[in-house]
Amino acid sequence: MSFARGFAFSLVELVLGLLWAYTWVVIIRAVISWVNPDPYSPVVRILHRLTEPLLRPLRRLAPPHKLGGLDLSPLILILLIQLIRSTIAYSVFGTPGRIF
Repeated sequence: MSFARGFAFSLVELVLGLLWAYTWVVIIRAVISWVNPDPYSPVVRILHRLTEPLLRPLRRLAPPHKLGGLDLSPLILILLIQLIRSTIAYSVFGTPGRIF
């Protein structure tokens, strides 16, 4: 394997890892929202800043007030992230089983 090919595979693995980590950030934000957190907490503010730019447009697609207050945007975002991860892994490695 050449250096360039190994470097490209490493970059793809890094992107897949970052998408996996972002999935966990979305999950943590969703779980924390169940316990009515302090909005001035640094952790809550960081999670909000990291996730809100992607969750806001999804809330327009599935507004919580039309679903009885149930916010499905984190679930939709997680599904989209997993779709992107699988697509990248399949197109680069030839199998979606390679992603961690």
